[in-house]
Amino acid sequence: MPLRSARLGLSLLCALASTACAHTPTTRQADYYGTLEPFAREAVYFVMTDRFVNGDPGNDHRDQGGALGTFDIPLPPCNGVSGNIGYLGGDFKGLADHLDYIREMGFTAVWITPIVDNPDQRFTGGSAPTCGGILADQGKAGYHGYWGVNFYQVDEHLPSPGMDFRDLVAAMHRKGMKLVLDIVGNHGSPAWGMTFDQPKFGKIYDKDGTLIADHQNLPPQQLDPEHNPLHRFYNTVGPVDGAKGSIFDGNLAQLSDLNERNPDVLDYLVGAYLQWIDQGADAFRIDTIAWMPDSFWQAFTTRIRAKHPGFFMFGEAFDYDAARIATHTLPGHGETSVLDFPMKQAMEEVFGRKQAGFERMIPALHLTGGPYANPYELATFYDNHDMPRLDASDEGFIDAHNWLFTARGIPVVYYGSEMGFMRGRPEHGGNRNYFGTEGIAAAKASPIRAALTRIAQVRAASPALQRGLQLNLELQGNRAAFYRVYQHDGVHQIALVLLNKGDAPEHFAVQTMLQPGRWHDAIGGETLTLQAGEALHAEVPAHGVRVFLLDAQVTEPTLAAALDAAMADARRSR
Repeated sequence: MPLRSARLGLSLLCALASTACAHTPTTRQADYYGTLEPFAREAVYFVMTDRFVNGDPGNDHRDQGGALGTFDIPLPPCNGVSGNIGYLGGDFKGLADHLDYIREMGFTAVWITPIVDNPDQRFTGGSAPTCGGILADQGKAGYHGYWGVNFYQVDEHLPSPGMDFRDLVAAMHRKGMKLVLDIVGNHGSPAWGMTFDQPKFGKIYDKDGTLIADHQNLPPQQLDPEHNPLHRFYNTVGPVDGAKGSIFDGNLAQLSDLNERNPDVLDYLVGAYLQWIDQGADAFRIDTIAWMPDSFWQAFTTRIRAKHPGFFMFGEAFDYDAARIATHTLPGHGETSVLDFPMKQAMEEVFGRKQAGFERMIPALHLTGGPYANPYELATFYDNHDMPRLDASDEGFIDAHNWLFTARGIPVVYYGSEMGFMRGRPEHGGNRNYFGTEGIAAAKASPIRAALTRIAQVRAASPALQRGLQLNLELQGNRAAFYRVYQHDGVHQIALVLLNKGDAPEHFAVQTMLQPGRWHDAIGGETLTLQAGEALHAEVPAHGVRVFLLDAQVTEPTLAAALDAAMADARRSR
């Protein structure tokens, strides 16, 4: 079956490069890559540390908080499944003990939730959690780590004797893995609306344990930073109704809103996060990046990179508008990567219950002429802890991973998705439930994990799939076909990816821009020797993937012409 067009405008490329399309050999050795960012080689497994594995019950602090205890706080069932808003025991040791489980799937980095000290009671303010609700914190403990009160101190629920943060990083590095640390810059803990002024809530301490900021259980509008030094870390705006202005100009729920105009806030955060880099953190995921102005993040990233040049960071701007989230990637706006929410939206539609066709991916890719500084450096994902997990069949998860590990971007997979854990469940209805050794044992028998492992290991061994340019041949219905090409600094590889998310096998016959040579089937192991003008024929099983690799310089003229055009317009100049 001939390949259908994916709107690449190949005929136009040939018209613009008529000499190249005359099928005359070329000896050019141009550079072809999507990105040279080293971190783009990685594939990331995201864990909520408290919900992964309890490796040391001795640090559970099950009696902490007294009448406002913080351990094991189950919620009423949501459609038969209960969430939990207390600590459940996951810790550094539990993660370190199961790094082999993560590594053997093909993941080379682990993103963990914030490690900084959180309050020691459950929050008495705010609104009560509901099944589908978010930002409802009444009765909740800081198990997730996002309620920092001392950004220099590790939360006591995480370390064990011989396994502090530095030890965890060292354990990962010994296995050739990187640690991505989740950081928060715009807020601390919940700060007002409490039935009494609870210890630690709304407070910030310096590295010596000295109190330097205190909301004093006052609404933001009642703070007096001009006369009270303990209020100067905070903004005084309060929540902003989206119908009356930008929600990003005000508080997020009842969280203490850090004052981006106060240089002491910047100094405090830079100092704290440099400390964690010094202990081994390899990259940052920046929480709620859109809630602080770009000027703040530009100052922050400049100071971090002054001591650690090239340090990789990606931010969370929860927005499906590519133009809006792309601003964070641009010069003067922070120059970070971002989580690819527009791609997440497309993946949910294509691989979830809606079962849209692969053509839905086209507007989310932004391979050329897009708003991002570099689309190849985006962190790609289909769900996380702040939204319902992907609602898909086993085959839908398999199809999602086949795309995630072959298309452009840095793949991120949320813990448990390797077995469809809590699929479709919202935050308070099981999304963040405890995984544990029982979950790991069940996942090892899952067909989702088996298929994920196959394709993730192919990506881990392929420079083209990691950082190569992407040229689409076909994205339509259940079928996808595209090239990934990397040619730089003596490394050269062409990958041809064929995907089938349908319930029946599909036959592909690829001739467009196909370079002759010895193509290796990265999954099946066979070798196809193709002559000039010959098509590559391949059967792709139902919900399957085939990846063919040619380790050779680009010599096919039409391929070179298309790559030249893509290379010229894939990235914005910095």
